Amino acid sequence: MRIPTTPASATRITWRRLTAPARCCTRLGNDIDLQTLPYGKTIEHHGVRVSLHPAGHVLGSAQVRLEHGGRVWVASGDYKTEPDGTCAPFEPVPCDTFITESTFGLPIYRWPTQAVLFAEIDGWWRANAEVGRASVLFCYAFGKAQRILHGVDASIGPIVVHGAVEPLNAVYRAAGVALPETVRVTDPGVDAALLKRALVLAPPSAQGTPWMRRFGNYADAFASGWMQLRGTRRRRGVDRGFVMSDHADWPGLQQAIAGTGAERVFVTHGSVQVMVRWLTENGLDAQGFKTEYGDEDDQETPSPSGGGQGRGQAALDGDAVSPHPDLPPEGEGER
Repeated sequence: MRIPTTPASATRITWRRLTAPARCCTRLGNDIDLQTLPYGKTIEHHGVRVSLHPAGHVLGSAQVRLEHGGRVWVASGDYKTEPDGTCAPFEPVPCDTFITESTFGLPIYRWPTQAVLFAEIDGWWRANAEVGRASVLFCYAFGKAQRILHGVDASIGPIVVHGAVEPLNAVYRAAGVALPETVRVTDPGVDAALLKRALVLAPPSAQGTPWMRRFGNYADAFASGWMQLRGTRRRRGVDRGFVMSDHADWPGLQQAIAGTGAERVFVTHGSVQVMVRWLTENGLDAQGFKTEYGDEDDQETPSPSGGGQGRGQAALDGDAVSPHPDLPPEGEGER
């Protein structure tokens, strides 16, 4: 992320060079050059004191704190404020200037608690298992799949994962995150009888592929923050939608920003105009800025920044603004 011009911006932070090495190598290969930094430890780079702090988004995610000349900036990256047991929880970092995402920066986005969410998922899986029907839950392979594994009741039946999910499960297990036993469809002993009772976790890219045929007459669902909106489940072509995100909802964004004590806030990604307006009306110096990697968000996120003044007012009034049919890669640890 490039920090807006300021004396503290003499350095540019490359996120993947400063996060968990196992995660980075799994995602990007073993040939990358890594410099890692534990949460809270400070290094100095060209006169700027730099430290990383938990973002609560996915395993290894971090906020970046920059201190120079007595001023402190914090770049949040992606974050969520409710602890989920699979990564270090979000830590408010006091600062003068805070850079926040706003992927779900509209009043309509309010997530269910962990307990409510997993009661819904368990109930759906249990009902399907009782009638001999596989439960296929589409979710992003990194972060969201592991949250689901950590939170579901594994006594309901076997859990099958797509080949894109299992390598990341191994990283989480190595980091000490408790995940139940999982199998792949090609493992010994995985037969039609087992699959009829199984919870199947697969990335959205698996939908409609030949890989799905082995599950027969399955029930399917999609886990995403976008499921909060009317029409999204229909666009995804699934039976059920679960409201689940690795990003902060509207109250979470407000809580995180207030927790920093920052007087100036830069807003990126998603509902930038709505968030800037709300912050300004609450007495903060707020403005949006565009990052080098944000074009796809402007095109695909259901925000007023891409839809004109009319959509912005509708969003503030609580009307459901439908996202792009293909949905952005929310929650996967990438943009």
